[in-house]
Amino acid sequence: MDDAHTETVRARGHENVRGEHESTFEVTSDDWLTPAGDCILAVDADRTPADFSAEFVAACRDRNTTITARLEVAPVGSNGEAEPLVETITGRGDPELTFESDRSLVGRTSDYVDDRTVLVEADSAAVDVDRELVAALAEGADVTLTLTVE
Repeated sequence: MDDAHTETVRARGHENVRGEHESTFEVTSDDWLTPAGDCILAVDADRTPADFSAEFVAACRDRNTTITARLEVAPVGSNGEAEPLVETITGRGDPELTFESDRSLVGRTSDYVDDRTVLVEADSAAVDVDRELVAALAEGADVTLTLTVE
């Protein structure tokens, strides 16, 4: 797939990652997380929706597009020796997506859209993410989030 239809965000886990929210998942550029942030899977993101290319944003503004969020986590202490933990969440685009947030990105199981929303009608939320992957994030593992539009 060409780069105009893919965006990559690098972030890290945090000791307060719980992954318990039932309708959203979030990655934030904040470098902290309180226990109340039960949808947040990673912190200290190197990019936010406001950084995404105009071509990527335009492709996401079609309700018939499929947007895939792929989380890849290297377990802490594996030194690249262990297989990465991978989770894929699939949703769709929407004409109302703005990609204006300079703080965080959110995937939603609903069709609600705000400036942080990067996909709607997701097939999973934070609570559905593999518990081994969530545990690795709670240990501070690095994560690469790749968003792809088809």
